[in-house]
Amino acid sequence: MSALIHFQFGMVSAVRPVNVPNIITVARTLLVPVVFWLVISGHDIAAFALFVIAGISDALDGYLARRLDLRTELGAHLDPLADKLLIVSIFIALGMRGEVPSWLVITVVARDILILIGIMLASMLGKPVTIAPLQISKMTTVAQISLAALVLANAAFSLGLGSGLIVVVWGTAVLTVASLIAYLRIWIFHMSGE
Repeated sequence: MSALIHFQFGMVSAVRPVNVPNIITVARTLLVPVVFWLVISGHDIAAFALFVIAGISDALDGYLARRLDLRTELGAHLDPLADKLLIVSIFIALGMRGEVPSWLVITVVARDILILIGIMLASMLGKPVTIAPLQISKMTTVAQISLAALVLANAAFSLGLGSGLIVVVWGTAVLTVASLIAYLRIWIFHMSGE
């Protein structure tokens, strides 16, 4: 068997699914329980630092994959999964501490669960759907990460943001719901064959 494995996944064409960008993504995934524990344990500076490292690693693995043409099917699935695990775990941890409203935690987590259920249901019904990231989804991710970073920084460095975070909370909520509606619309059209 050849040492080179060649496959196609949408626009992804690559060799060797185990490469530097994917190793960075796996390392970021392994940081998730550590960051979660640091947040719920009140180690705010360490939690913020690791969250920033995770963010840098996300940018780095994407840059390397594009720059060195190391995009793989594994990376195409693993990268967004690592991002979602980090975001969901951070929101749950911050919700447990009362740093973000519980209704927002439920909204963020429910959105991702509903999208996952939709993909699984479509696959089980013989109508697999590939959902590409929408612009609204990218904006939602930026808002969620920004809110988490601001809340962590506020706790770590006593920035006194307090009520200033309310605008970011509501903006994140609106984008999260809007992106769920956008994906739901795509899913309904897909399932109805339109």
